[in-house]
Amino acid sequence: MKRIAFHTLGCKLNYAETAAIGKQFTGKGYTVVGIDDSVDVVVINSCSVTSSADRECRQLVRRALRHSPQAFVAVVGCYAQLQADQLAAIQGVDLVLGTQDKFSLFKYIDTAQKKTHADILVSCIGETNEFGLASSAGFEDRTRAFIKVQDGCDYSCTYCTIPLARGVSRSAGRSEIVQQAREAVALGYKEIVLTGVNVGDYGRKEGITLLSLLQRLVGIDGLMRIRISSIEPNLLTDALLDFWFREEKLCNHWHIPLQSGSDSILRLMQRRYLTSVYTDRMERIKTHIPDAGIGADVIVGFPGESDELFEETYNYLSALPLTYFHVFSYSERPQTPASEFVRKVDPSVKAERSRRLHALSIQKRSDFYHRFIGKTIPVLFESKHAHGFISGLTEEYIRVDVLSDSILTNEIVPITIQESTSEKCIGISANQNKQSEIHLAISMENSI
Repeated sequence: MKRIAFHTLGCKLNYAETAAIGKQFTGKGYTVVGIDDSVDVVVINSCSVTSSADRECRQLVRRALRHSPQAFVAVVGCYAQLQADQLAAIQGVDLVLGTQDKFSLFKYIDTAQKKTHADILVSCIGETNEFGLASSAGFEDRTRAFIKVQDGCDYSCTYCTIPLARGVSRSAGRSEIVQQAREAVALGYKEIVLTGVNVGDYGRKEGITLLSLLQRLVGIDGLMRIRISSIEPNLLTDALLDFWFREEKLCNHWHIPLQSGSDSILRLMQRRYLTSVYTDRMERIKTHIPDAGIGADVIVGFPGESDELFEETYNYLSALPLTYFHVFSYSERPQTPASEFVRKVDPSVKAERSRRLHALSIQKRSDFYHRFIGKTIPVLFESKHAHGFISGLTEEYIRVDVLSDSILTNEIVPITIQESTSEKCIGISANQNKQSEIHLAISMENSI
């Protein structure tokens, strides 16, 4: 029986696609192991969002070959689509496949041997309408199933390589997604996460909408939670939000990319909204669901971001009722308009701005978590970790740890929050709480 290791870089969409590829191999008798184990095949699903992609791939190839010098190494995905020759030149790489070709990986690896020079297969992505269905359900031990509903992007943000790596926006059919969701439920999953490059653009070219898809998904018996990985603020329509507020299965968690709190920078980025739109969507959500979890993405050091414009972003983020935000230092990506922009920001300045925003995000997350102390909220538990704790997520995307001897994996349990930090909350289950009350009562009776 052959052994294969997968390593995914980047987004949840990449993870869903890795899982879909992985299931092809397990279906043919392969055993999935870790990259540090002895393996026959190593697959790295690459990402093109940041400038560290090449370095990360080199490190992973060296790491894998230290443990398995004769392993066949394939690098696939977005970075492979854009920089195939660069990846093929990495010592130890045997095969490079682009974003569409990676779904045919098995037929290139099944009888493959270690090579002197890497083979490259990168099809033109262009105006392709091909859609590689992908779901993580049934791959590895996960309690949430990631389902790919959309791919590609028709936006033209000046910093982004995704349209070059993944092509135009396209969507899976509603019936196909509903079927994948039903299969996930049949396997025992209680939560699905809808993923894509631009999920809010789902179905536009087919004359359907994300709202119409959600209306189908909420009717699936046994499906307890539906989460959307990310959605652009300009695509959060009133109709979509009103439905979201009404439906209990839709998680009270929104991840809404911002990128900058300065309208001047948003225009340079060619984003499809200004801060007024973002503020309006935030206020609408918080008015209806005060305890909603809301995350964002922010880029610092974009060309032209002066000290004054950065302070606009900092002050804007300070005033927003965000739960957290992911901070990225701008890195030039080849073939993007922004790579030709002047007024570059010094790396040391970018690092300091990033540090300040990270600190602000930590404070916001800590303040948000603190609000839940004393409240009882449902938690979907994942797996045990150190010192007898089991960890899970609330629908607001709060990480919760509970000390428990019970097997709670893949169970949704009401938890009373007792403590909080900037990273997680600590809680106790209703049963544990009841037992504590009984023990206290017995102790008091005995003392009398």
